[in-house]
Formats: sequence, C-alpha cells, structure tokens
Amino acid sequence: MKKILIIEDDQILGNIYRNKLTVEGYQVESATTGESGLALMRTFQPSMILLDLLLPQLSGVDVIKHIRSENDFAKLPVVVLSNTYLTNLIQDAWKAGATKCLSKATCSPKDILEVVRSTVGPNDGIPGGVPATAPARATTIAASMKADAEFQEDLRKSFIESLPATLNTLRAGLQAMTRTPDEVNRLKQIYDLHRRIHALAGNAGIASLFLIAQMSAALEALLKELYEKPKSINASTLRTVAAAVDFLGYLFQNGTAIDKQEIPSASILVVDDEAISRRAIVYALEKAQLASTGVDNPGEALKLLSENNFDLIFLDVDMPEMNGFELCAKIRKMPQYKKTPVLFVTGLSDFDSRTNSTMAGGNDFIAKPFLFIELTVKALMHVLRGKLVPKTA
Repeated sequence: MKKILIIEDDQILGNIYRNKLTVEGYQVESATTGESGLALMRTFQPSMILLDLLLPQLSGVDVIKHIRSENDFAKLPVVVLSNTYLTNLIQDAWKAGATKCLSKATCSPKDILEVVRSTVGPNDGIPGGVPATAPARATTIAASMKADAEFQEDLRKSFIESLPATLNTLRAGLQAMTRTPDEVNRLKQIYDLHRRIHALAGNAGIASLFLIAQMSAALEALLKELYEKPKSINASTLRTVAAAVDFLGYLFQNGTAIDKQEIPSASILVVDDEAISRRAIVYALEKAQLASTGVDNPGEALKLLSENNFDLIFLDVDMPEMNGFELCAKIRKMPQYKKTPVLFVTGLSDFDSRTNSTMAGGNDFIAKPFLFIELTVKALMHVLRGKLVPKTA
C-alpha cells in the first residue's frame, strides 16, 4: 500500500487531505511541525510527502533540505503547497529539491488526489484496486464523482457558515495590530494576523472559493513581507492591510456564489513618466496575472483610453505637461470612465496630495516607494470589486 505523509500545521486542512486520501485507499500519517514530520518520515517510510512551505519554527524549505540530506530519502517525492505570490519562497523550494509546487489557493481535495496518483501511482487496495469489468469500472467512477461532488459541497457549506466568526477574528487581529504602539508587539500581531490569513487562504482554496483564496493569498504575502521587513511598515502599508481585511468581509458576503469563482481578467492602464517606476507597477500587476499597458505621458494615455476599455487605471502625480490630478479630471469627463477605479501612485504622500487625489476623482492612493505586493493587493481589491459590483449608469 502506498504511504503518504502530510506535514501541515493547519489541522483542519491536514485532516481534509488525510481523509480524502485514506478513503481512496492510501495509508496516511500527518504531522503539524517540520520537526515531528521529519521524525515520522524516518519511522513511517512514506512513498511521498505532501508539505506546507509556511510552517512555524522549521520552515518547509528547511524540511526539504533535511530530507535531501538523508540518503534513504534523497529521491523521495516531496510535493509542496504554497502561495504563488511568495515567488522567492517557491524558488527556494525548487532549489532545495521540491518535486512539484502547488498553489494552496487553487487546490481542491480532488486536485491533491490527482497529484498523488500521478506522483506515486494508484493505491493498492479497495477502493484502490480497479474493478476488472467495464461496467464495474463505470459504476465505481460514477460513485466516486458523486462522492466528490457531495464532499465538496459539504466543505463549501461548512466554510461559508464559518465566515462571520472568521471576519470577527480578523478584525480583532487588525485592531490589535493597528493600536499597538510598541514595535515588538506590533510584529507579533502582524505575525498572528498573517497565520490567520494563511489558514483562510488554504481553507478557501480547498472549498473551491477561489476569489476569497486569491485575495487572502495576496494579503498573506503582504503581511509576511511586513513581518520580515519591519521598516516597510508605514501609514500606506497599514491602510492597505486594513482595506484588504474589509474587502475580505465584502467577499464573504458577495463572493461565495459557485458561478463567480473564476478569477476575472482585467485590462489595466499605467501612466508614469519614470520608466523604472512604471516597470515596477507592471511587474506588481503581473504577480496577480493582471494584464497592463504602460505609457509615459498623459497625451498617449488619453488616446489609449478613447480607443480601448480599461478596468483600472494607475496614475503618477508628478508628470510634465499635465499632472496626474489634471489627467484624472479629464478621464472622469469620458463617459465610459466615470466610475472606473483610478489609483494615484506618487512620492507625494502628504495630506494635501491625498485631498487633491480625491477631489480630482481618484479612488485610492499609494505612496512611493511601495512594496510590489502592496500594489498587487490594491489592484486585486479593485479588480475583484469591479467584477462583482453590478454596472450602473
């Protein structure tokens, strides 16, 4: 019988993986820390390890390094579950010897099962054995598909029922984070909120609620960066975290319909006369798989806006000939862009600039220098909201 070891600190998620694989005939053991997982690996002798990269204390990357350093397990398949926004962490996992990397935000139990089958082969017993006759195989497949659908629906229902309590917990964590004046305590609150969002991303993904999962994954990456780089904590990043938690509340109410789970495409215009800054914004949008067009002057921007339909617009403020506020005012006079989200990205972070951005018709404000993932979070919020809110005249 094929043996699967799950190393996952979220016990709810770990139990879901374990139950699904056990029902399919695999022998499964699980651990909640890297240290206990390594100890269990040596006694259990698994055929494959399913590993969360974001573990407390000993990280998933370090776990892989330990596995590869032991001759008995140097070639053991290790499939990792991570956050696609944490690109450096994923690259480290590949370098350490990961066999395959999966996104927690988009993996259902069925997806996990298929990866296990493709990695170590089918299980060896009932229901792992395949019926000999064609009618028996068809009956087994039909029963399995029905069971999968029922299981997924139960997961989704349970997850949705838990959302009000989850939102209360997130808001309490956010309040504790923003009201803590002491830097050490604030970092602890950021870490605690990060762990809660990490669990939310995984649970939403396994419930096939991909809008919530995707938004949570982006916010998780932002919180992780703030924890690891405390100098990046400022009024702008804290406002972004607060807005993202509020937006998750909006998604809890409006983003759970099963027919609305496809991550929407969007067309985004970036206007900035500084090439490096413009490229940085485009790169941040690419992290969320959002297509964008960058231009270096307001005149070209107005031409593109008249010829195309953009879902979101990023504007620099300090540009020659026409500043961002003036450009925004002109954009608002175009009928198709009266309600299109406009975000100002500028080094002018004083109060007057924020006031001017609102008076010119801007929806949001982010100060340079910005974190890539902060801008990614901002963009996702506006794109997802724009796709969920009914268009009105």
